[in-house]
Amino acid sequence: MPHRYRHSRAMGAAVAATAALLVAGLSGSASAGTAPADSAPTAAETLRTDAAPVALLSAMQRDLGLDRQQAERRLVNEAEAGATAARLRAALGGDYAGAWLRGAESGTLTVATTDADDVAAIEAAGAAATVVRHSLADLDAAKSRLDRAATGRDTTDAPVRYVDVRTNTVTVQAVRPSAAHALLDAAGVDAGLARVEKTAERPRPLYDLRGGEAYYINNSGRCSIGFPVTKGTQQGFATAGHCGRTGASTSGANRVAQGTFQGSVFPGRDMAWVATNSQWTATPYVSGAGGRNVQVTGSTQAPVGASVCRSGSTTGWHCGTIQQHNTSVTYPEGTISGVTRTTVCAEPGDSGGSYISGSQAQGVTSGGSGDCRSGGTTFHQPINPLLQNYGLTLKTTGGGGPEEPPPGEGGTWAAGTVYQPGATVTYGGATYRCLQGHQAQQGWEPPNVPALWQRA
Repeated sequence: MPHRYRHSRAMGAAVAATAALLVAGLSGSASAGTAPADSAPTAAETLRTDAAPVALLSAMQRDLGLDRQQAERRLVNEAEAGATAARLRAALGGDYAGAWLRGAESGTLTVATTDADDVAAIEAAGAAATVVRHSLADLDAAKSRLDRAATGRDTTDAPVRYVDVRTNTVTVQAVRPSAAHALLDAAGVDAGLARVEKTAERPRPLYDLRGGEAYYINNSGRCSIGFPVTKGTQQGFATAGHCGRTGASTSGANRVAQGTFQGSVFPGRDMAWVATNSQWTATPYVSGAGGRNVQVTGSTQAPVGASVCRSGSTTGWHCGTIQQHNTSVTYPEGTISGVTRTTVCAEPGDSGGSYISGSQAQGVTSGGSGDCRSGGTTFHQPINPLLQNYGLTLKTTGGGGPEEPPPGEGGTWAAGTVYQPGATVTYGGATYRCLQGHQAQQGWEPPNVPALWQRA
């Protein structure tokens, strides 16, 4: 079978699958209330955008210049657009070059491809199409070469590297552009793939010796809790690796003995988790404005351009947008990779705190530049790799002990497993392909959530 014929069939299937999931505000979309023909839940229903708390919506209104209705519509649009982009990514295969959102309500989804023959199908799915030179796979490969070249080098003058799907380049932010060019030369990255952007910012970790919710490390430094988690019967929380080393003790904001770092990685990545004692109970909440609870219902990664809000013990709630995934950043202590770059502000003491889009956990605060008076850039360690690395389960229900995974259905899908786009599982005798990265949980079995799984 010729490649183009197979590709066209896949694109046709993607269009059919996505057309019913598009929402008001996306080009060529259907009504926000329209469900797929088989009455399966929409992406917004799966990701529980209706669970977004008042505190999060208020922060979006303040920081993104929205009214309440716009904030609510934005979360719905972002959920649906993420599912649409995921299906198109699966269908485009090697042609796929990224996707991003635009507009106050994230009303326009753009999908990039290297093949002009894909444009009609992308547009039929309700997205804007753009034809570019480089595929996402090529850009990711170039960034990997940059990361390898940066190993063992002083890259503090070229501290940030990321794939920018909007410009179809690998971008290097540099205090001294000559440092960026030297790194690109060392990596053998073609000039046509790269873009150098001059910056005065020097990111640094955001821990603080002054002092989600605060916790203290070895009775001195202060960071912020990321997300409550469980590991078997053990309860605890995820946070940033630079906050503490394995074995360090923690106490809560009330200075009551709390737990011990069980694992910590920094630099390289910026991830850690703390096991708490029996006085502390994992809940499915992030502390919002005024101490109000913000419900966490999952960990589906939001797309570029989506809104994201952060909770930290120094500056509280602030919102912005996701700029790039898979970013590398050099701090004075070393380089970390695989983080997400955002426009959310943060300050010392906010490190380790929660990033959340709607009700979906995104990551824990790593570092950045600027502050919440003049604005800034921050980076978060994505939550799903952290959960996977330590075998943790994100707390999404109840207020007590760990959730028990449901019994299997004779397949390989398993609650508590972190799945990346393209992964395949079996469930109920059928094979499914993962569309969006997430940690599986009860109620998100593949047949029930077409926003996350596609029958292969």
